[in-house]
Amino acid sequence: MRNNPKALTGLFALGFFALMAVVGPWLAPYEPSSRSNDLLQPPSSAHWFGTTHLGQDIFSQVLAGTRSVVFVGAVAGIVATVLSVLVGVTAGYLSGSAGEGLSALSNVFLVIPALPLIVIITSSLPETSNLTIALVIGLTSWAWNARVLRAQTLSLRRRDYVEAARANGESTWRIILFEIMPNLTAVIASGFVGTVLFAVISEITLAFIGVSDAGGWNWGTVLYWAQSQQALTQGAWWWFVPAGLAIALLGTALSLVNFGIDEYVNPRLRTRSSARGVRMRVGFTPVLAKESS
Repeated sequence: MRNNPKALTGLFALGFFALMAVVGPWLAPYEPSSRSNDLLQPPSSAHWFGTTHLGQDIFSQVLAGTRSVVFVGAVAGIVATVLSVLVGVTAGYLSGSAGEGLSALSNVFLVIPALPLIVIITSSLPETSNLTIALVIGLTSWAWNARVLRAQTLSLRRRDYVEAARANGESTWRIILFEIMPNLTAVIASGFVGTVLFAVISEITLAFIGVSDAGGWNWGTVLYWAQSQQALTQGAWWWFVPAGLAIALLGTALSLVNFGIDEYVNPRLRTRSSARGVRMRVGFTPVLAKESS
């Protein structure tokens, strides 16, 4: 992973967004909701990203909204990953009615459209805080990763080292934790990154369509007010472009990390640059070739 430029670029970008999520509200030059007389002004030295129709500083809104986006994505990713590991790995290893029941449960959640269900649940709740949205997204987006982990566990549970551990009298949970789980680390990490990306897009979508609290700032809220005030019609491109670019950059960073994990798991996906100096010998495993002087 350290030699993969895609993964490194994505990790550096994610680190930047995580840093902005922590210190962004403190670095904001203005209060995101405070009004001024600079109505609908383009970017300038006083307002780097311009202002809204109420004179609000868009740069401050984007900085303050980073925390909400990163928080929801991280919490939803953790919740969905924990559920997918518990259900998927257990369903793949156990046989009989227990495994089939867990598999049927994941199938039920798999066929339910996630985003409409999230909209219905959040609309019916009396309060839609960031933690509530993160929990709802996490509890409704674990099924696909659970199916992938179940399929991988089914292929691992009959391997020789698992059979040897079972013959030595190891308990079921010890076999799952110490024999099977380490071989699923890359798959779990990839599923976590994908879930975080889905959670970020879902949270921004909820804010954009007005389901979540419009008073709390995130990138979707910025786009919501820009759309409701017809910023595109007024030529106020600075109102929606910064938030859109932030969403695109965060999605790109998560995708790059996911690509890096995929290349780490599957050597056939590795680029020529990462395979430089490796030559194949018939009947032998790949070895490193010495660089010619």
